[in-house]
Amino acid sequence: MKRQELLVAALESGTVIDHIPSSKLFEVVNLLHLEQMKTSITVGYNLKSKKMGHKSIIKIAGKFFSDEELNQLAVVSPNVTLCIIRDYEVVEKKEVFLPEELKGIVKCANPKCITNNEPMKTYFHAVPGKEGVLRCHYCNKEVDLDHVKLV
Repeated sequence: MKRQELLVAALESGTVIDHIPSSKLFEVVNLLHLEQMKTSITVGYNLKSKKMGHKSIIKIAGKFFSDEELNQLAVVSPNVTLCIIRDYEVVEKKEVFLPEELKGIVKCANPKCITNNEPMKTYFHAVPGKEGVLRCHYCNKEVDLDHVKLV
């Protein structure tokens, strides 16, 4: 590897979130509450990418994410790549996709929806054939991922 390609330090153990659209980086930082972590975090913003043109990346030492956290991440920035690092080696690599069902993650935009008027978790389904669209299980209101509000 050429010296000019070494943009960020190697990670001994933790998680790398790669292929984040640069426009979504700070949403991801807020969503994952990275400012509250006591571990080292490396953030690369607007890096060159053959796949995307430009991308952002986050390296988090000693942190491994739960499925619930990954589902939240998929709402804000679907199709990121997650790399699990142990002893400086990638032991698992996976793309984060929007799940078919989301419970308690996205707020319904319909003010008359029962989830906005009763103490209950929201429940959404990904709409088949409509990429990036969710439908409320209770009132059938559809919302585009670009306009969702997290609970």
